[in-house]
Amino acid sequence: MIFYFSGTGNTRWAARQLAEATGEPLISITEALHNGKTTYRLAEGERIGFCFPVHGWQPPQIVRRFIRQLSLQGKDNTHFCYALCTCGDDIGETITILNKELKKIGCHTDSAYSLIMPETYVCLPFMHTDTPEREKEKIALAKKEMRRIAEEVKERKKGVMRIVKGPTPLLYSYVLGAYFNRFMISDKPFLVDKERCSRCGKCAKVCPTCNISYDGEGWPVFAHQHQCTCCLACYHHCPHHAINYGKRTKNRGQYFFKE
Repeated sequence: MIFYFSGTGNTRWAARQLAEATGEPLISITEALHNGKTTYRLAEGERIGFCFPVHGWQPPQIVRRFIRQLSLQGKDNTHFCYALCTCGDDIGETITILNKELKKIGCHTDSAYSLIMPETYVCLPFMHTDTPEREKEKIALAKKEMRRIAEEVKERKKGVMRIVKGPTPLLYSYVLGAYFNRFMISDKPFLVDKERCSRCGKCAKVCPTCNISYDGEGWPVFAHQHQCTCCLACYHHCPHHAINYGKRTKNRGQYFFKE
C-alpha cells in the first residue's frame, strides 16, 4: 500500500505512477487521519510506500503525526518499504528524520528517492515559482525518473538512496528546517482579497486538511486550529489569485500539477 500526502498535486501524481506500476492501493494520509483510519493489515509480500513533499527540509508534520498513529498488522521481513519525497531542489536529512519516525513502528526504508518537481513554496522573499520553461523541463525529467523509480519499486530493489541532500544537510534540516516547521506553519497570515474573490469555493475543496470553511456571506474562513500544513494548495489553485500569505505572495506566480 502507498500512503501519500499532497498539496499542489506533485506528490499525488508521483504516488499514482507507483500505484499503477505495482497494482497496490493509494491511501491519502489526510483522509485517513480525518476518518481515524490508521490501522492496516498487510498482505503477504506487500510493499509499503510513503510519498510526501518536503517541508523545510523535513517530512511534513502531518506525515509524522500519521506515522506515529500508524499500525501495520502482519508486517514481517517480506514487506519492502520505500519512500519518495518531492522537492524543488534538495531535501537535507528528510529521509533520516523519516526513518526515526518509522523505527517507532518497526519500519525502515529499504530504498528512498527524492524527485525534483516545480517549486510551490513562495512565502519567503527569495522563493518564487519556476518559469514556465523551467516548470516544463522539471516535469519532463520527473516523468522520465518516475519510470525508473516505479520499475525499481516494482522489483523491490533494496539499497537505492537516490536523494539530493544538498551541501549542508544538517544545517538545512536541523536548524533552518526545525525553525521553519516550528514557527512558520500557520494559517494566520493567510488573507482573502475580497475584491478578487468570487466565492467559488475552490480553496476549501482543494485544502487537504479541511482547514477552510465559509462565513455567512460565503467568504473563505481559515480555521486557526493548527490544522494547516502551509502546503499552499488554496493559494495556488485560486482562479483569481485572491488568497495570499500576508503580503509576501501578492502577485507572485501560481502552480499546481495538471494531470
